[in-house]
Amino acid sequence: MPTLRTQVAIIGAGPAGLLLGQLLHLAGVDNIVIERQSCEHVLGRIRAGVLEQTTCELLEQAGVGTRLSALGLVHDGIELSFAGQRHRIDLHGLTGGRHVTVYGQTDVTRDLVEARRAASLPTVYEAANVALHDHDTSSPTVTYRSRETDVTVECDFIAGCDGFHGPSRASVPASAMRTYERGYPFGWLGILADTPPVSHELIYSNHERGFALCSMRSPTRTRYYVQCALDEKVERWTDQAFWDELRARLDPATARSLVTGPSIEKSMAPLRSFVVEPMRFGRLFLAGDAAHIVPPTGAKGLNLAASDIRYLARALTMYFIERSDEGIDKYSQMCLRRVWKAERFSWWFTSLMHKFPDAGGFGHKMQQAELDYLVHSRAASTALAENYVGLPFDRVED
Repeated sequence: MPTLRTQVAIIGAGPAGLLLGQLLHLAGVDNIVIERQSCEHVLGRIRAGVLEQTTCELLEQAGVGTRLSALGLVHDGIELSFAGQRHRIDLHGLTGGRHVTVYGQTDVTRDLVEARRAASLPTVYEAANVALHDHDTSSPTVTYRSRETDVTVECDFIAGCDGFHGPSRASVPASAMRTYERGYPFGWLGILADTPPVSHELIYSNHERGFALCSMRSPTRTRYYVQCALDEKVERWTDQAFWDELRARLDPATARSLVTGPSIEKSMAPLRSFVVEPMRFGRLFLAGDAAHIVPPTGAKGLNLAASDIRYLARALTMYFIERSDEGIDKYSQMCLRRVWKAERFSWWFTSLMHKFPDAGGFGHKMQQAELDYLVHSRAASTALAENYVGLPFDRVED
């Protein structure tokens, strides 16, 4: 059985794992990335596309900001649609000049893959039977099977960046962690199309028929969503049926301006909130979806994963380069402070914008009242804007 040696074994080659690997490489910390899927499969995932300014800054720091700077769409505001009208939230003006950037997660992942290849850093794709061992000791290992060969990786630390269903969190005894979870009684039906966006900024729509979102990936590619039942089947929706339903949930002017076309991809995703505490178990650290999931309404998923990686890269660099345990000792505490704030915002925004089956007419009127207050109160608009663009980071402190 071949045995490899590295300082950090990273499980998962999504954006979180690849970003951690890149930041550690630049800091002089050896690492290997182990992924159960093929590279093509990873790059084929259709995911989020709204990046907070701090996420963009972290990607620049990692040396993968060239395409982001050239192709990313900077957005200074978002729009809320309700009662037949659109209302703009001025993110830039309300937050002292901050903004978000639309740049697809697939593009982020591709940039990180290319940077890792250019640096000839070790990455294992299609690794079967990935298993974590002895993370509660000073000598953890990871085993996997590659091309009919069993391989052992000896390391100092393991970073679990392998998502909700990966082996990292599953390797921790249930008694060692506490989970918090909330399901939502609906999902999102999404469509990707090569059509011009109906607006140059995102539109979040609260409607009696249900929530809708108008988003984009580029000036010529759009991403739209409508709230749907949890048991909805994508196959039941023709392109025309989707476009008709989307129009019905938009204000009249926006509906008239909507440009439709054949779909490139359709998908249905349930919404849920999930957090595990702590996020460190001996020499195993969880990051991203392995530790927490947010509903996509607030555009926090990828950004929250990036904030975990920011703390983890710094913690591991402090350990190996500065010979300090402070960062790893405080990793879970620092991450969870941001996680719960992002969970709160995503839960609140989801509750505000969606139709809940048991809310009835009274619930809809309460949403309309809160939305009316939100768009006409600078204090309320500022709170939304501050959370949407991303809260400031805490320093490693007592």
